[in-house]
Amino acid sequence: MVIEIKEYGSAEEIAKTLDKDISNAKSTLGEYLRRLDEIRSLAEKSKRIREMVLKLAGKKVADESLGEINVGDLDIILDANPFHELTAIESVVRSHQERLLVLQKAREALKWLDQLGDTEGLKYLVVENAGVPERILFKIS
Repeated sequence: MVIEIKEYGSAEEIAKTLDKDISNAKSTLGEYLRRLDEIRSLAEKSKRIREMVLKLAGKKVADESLGEINVGDLDIILDANPFHELTAIESVVRSHQERLLVLQKAREALKWLDQLGDTEGLKYLVVENAGVPERILFKIS
């Protein structure tokens, strides 16, 4: 995570930035959800075919971890199948859902800023953690 300080000239600027981030997060999440549906369907077909072939051949299901290698903190999947891709996309979808929720909560928490009156000469220094406001400093210039 990256923590930054960004300066805004008005509460409306902060709100517009958050609204844009929420819109982008929704769009990205939608794309991943569509992809997840496609991969889930492919993974289910692959599983049924695999089980049928193994059953006809009289074999048991082999251990799926044979093609996995760990290098430090990095997992490498050799000869990835639809199940590996499904797991990866599910993880990404959960992450995007959590980010969207955090952004929406931050936007809701900032609604009171809309009620500020004349703020001429006031700067907003916003401490953001991964693009999500955590603290606002009012700075009179």
